[in-house]
Amino acid sequence: MASDPNRRRFIKAASAAGIVGLAGCTGGPEGDSGGETTEGGSDGEETETGGDGETESGGDVPAHVGMVYSDGGLGDNSFNDAAREGVVRAEEELGIAFDESQPEGTGEFGQYQQRYASSTDPDYDLVSCIGFNQTDALAENAPQFPEQNFMLVDSVLEEPNVANYVFKEHEGSFLMGVLAGNLTTTSFSAGAGQTAGDSTNVGFVGGVDSPVIRRFQAGFEAGVDYATDDVDVITSYVGSYSDPSGGQEAALSMYQSGADIVYHASGATGVGVFQAAQEEGRFAFGVDLDQSITEPEFSDVILASMVKRVDNAVFQSISNVVDDDHQGGSVVELGLESNGVECVYGDEIGGEVPDDATTAVSDARDAIIAGDIDVPSETDGN
Repeated sequence: MASDPNRRRFIKAASAAGIVGLAGCTGGPEGDSGGETTEGGSDGEETETGGDGETESGGDVPAHVGMVYSDGGLGDNSFNDAAREGVVRAEEELGIAFDESQPEGTGEFGQYQQRYASSTDPDYDLVSCIGFNQTDALAENAPQFPEQNFMLVDSVLEEPNVANYVFKEHEGSFLMGVLAGNLTTTSFSAGAGQTAGDSTNVGFVGGVDSPVIRRFQAGFEAGVDYATDDVDVITSYVGSYSDPSGGQEAALSMYQSGADIVYHASGATGVGVFQAAQEEGRFAFGVDLDQSITEPEFSDVILASMVKRVDNAVFQSISNVVDDDHQGGSVVELGLESNGVECVYGDEIGGEVPDDATTAVSDARDAIIAGDIDVPSETDGN
């Protein structure tokens, strides 16, 4: 069952009074208000498509899955799109059917979770809650729907019907710090970027200031310190996962203050970091997916990405449900050893990274897995 990412079906919140009715590969839960279907795209509007993956409501599929995405929605070429890769893979390999929702704000998470959980046409076998910021809403909903299977990414909720998947972002980010620390102290050029050779700082741009993004920052700072004593990390939090202009402004300030490499963990906000890198002729690191591929117009400045296999977490959780083995109450932690996080070199210019830098990254990876390096998961400011 192939799925065309440009032909999506969504459930959209209509108002505080109700939710627009059906959406998705199987029809989706109906709202109390019986709202009308409208056309749209990755901005959260609901779209109706047929596609090879369409089945009649209640069709003979091994599972129906409801996807509730995080802030920023689909089209971020990062975190949410990584989650979607997992459910599309499950559609193609396992034959499941799925519906998907893009909340326009934190206040809508609970509504979507409830609609999927209370739906009987179809009856959802799993509700996937993508992102730590869904935890509070799920803490209210999971006990109210004890027979509903949920999965949660990037946070832990101790409920018997919730399977939790968390990542060791700090481990992968440590490798990005080692790479940055090695490159910023040398004269290196590739594609449209170059290092200054005598830079004394690199940058980190975060989206929303939270424990998860702080893990990215903590690991990156520790990796830079491990590689060199002479380089500081400038940090800025934009406050959003969907503010490219804010990301650009933050990164420009860093490049103009001497940084020649900026690492972001900010969803679609990171597009602005890449824009700034091109404008200043410097380098950037992507996140969650290999952004040299998902953001090809910036591949000439994206040296590497810290890939976070959210797709694997989503696929594994769906597979468990298909096998009637939902891991409710469990916590699965994915790090370097399980390839849950990885340093992936850029598709266009990553091959030009000097051998001594790639060797340093590889050695650090081995040392972390062996337990010889203990990577901090919190910054000094927690």
